[in-house]
Amino acid sequence: MSKLKLFATTLAASATLLLCGCVNHNAVVTVNGEAITKAQYEKAFDAIANNSMFTQMGIDVKKDPNSFMHLMIKDRVINELIIKELLDQDIEKKHIKVSKEDLDKQIKIIIDKVGSKEKFNQLLKENGISPVQFKKDLTDEVKIQKLVDTIATVSVTDKQAEKFYKENQDKFKTPDQVRASHILVSSNPEEIKANIQAKDGNEKMSEADLKAAVEKQMAENKAKAEKILAEVKKDPKSFAKIAKDESDDTQSARQGGDLGFFGKEEMVEPFSKAAFSMKPNTLSGIVQTPYGYHIIYVTDRKKAGVEPFKNVKDQIKEYLTNQGKIEALQKYVDTLKNNAKIEYTDPSFDPKTIQKQLKEQSKTNPAALVPESQKSAKD
Repeated sequence: MSKLKLFATTLAASATLLLCGCVNHNAVVTVNGEAITKAQYEKAFDAIANNSMFTQMGIDVKKDPNSFMHLMIKDRVINELIIKELLDQDIEKKHIKVSKEDLDKQIKIIIDKVGSKEKFNQLLKENGISPVQFKKDLTDEVKIQKLVDTIATVSVTDKQAEKFYKENQDKFKTPDQVRASHILVSSNPEEIKANIQAKDGNEKMSEADLKAAVEKQMAENKAKAEKILAEVKKDPKSFAKIAKDESDDTQSARQGGDLGFFGKEEMVEPFSKAAFSMKPNTLSGIVQTPYGYHIIYVTDRKKAGVEPFKNVKDQIKEYLTNQGKIEALQKYVDTLKNNAKIEYTDPSFDPKTIQKQLKEQSKTNPAALVPESQKSAKD
């Protein structure tokens, strides 16, 4: 089902953003008398505006508050803040709470999907999310999931899942795949360099000395990998045990180094090139990637085809169930909005005003729709 690329695993992600700011009386909108402040809006806007996607496109959406992109984000953020406030009010009205057990259960589900607690913590770190903030955000999501359970019961039959499968065959096509295990001796030059510089007394190390120290450590790591390879060659059946004891990839090491089936595009090129050139039950030499030195053991191969329904039935049912809940939540949100008293204390945040500005921009300044990075190329 990973081929679907459609997962909507958390309802909150589709309905609200994790938006919260300091409470003050500088309201730009009130929802049933509750204020949405300028501080909340700016925090939510910055979270989107600082996205690397805009940086890569050469767009500074914060520079001009009248630009087309700025107005688009403004419209989106205000709508999401209003939805969040409506849902928060309804959750409080229904006395929906999240217990420690509820939270622990959801965290376990997420860790199981990611693969390990180490990988989970690494993903948090890479995305700049603290464990405390994650738990707060997850609590909001669980509250919304509980709210959905009070407004809709969604069930998907095997027949419905099979119908979806038959109508979406392209989504279940699989490329040529290899199943392999590996042992990793971690060895990234930049990480080694940073670790050396971080040690006391190395702050003023010359570039030449630093380079020599990195090369020395890389050579030592490669020698370690070669020693492990020699040990595996003596008894290939011991690969799994050695992987558990020696591999720096702690996630796969628990499974004896097993990575499961993967396509060429799912691994870095040197790794894929080596794995796809090997026959089942064969061992590679030392393969270097940006992650370090690998010893690869190919265990199986699978030709391109379509994943059997029985293999993806449960994932399809989960996906369709989530889709049904999302649709139910959207209808419920529409009802809440229609029945709510929403006042735009700052008229510039009124969606009607923003939509009018967007129309004027598209008519009078078509170039506003073109990213700065692309304008110079066209000139």
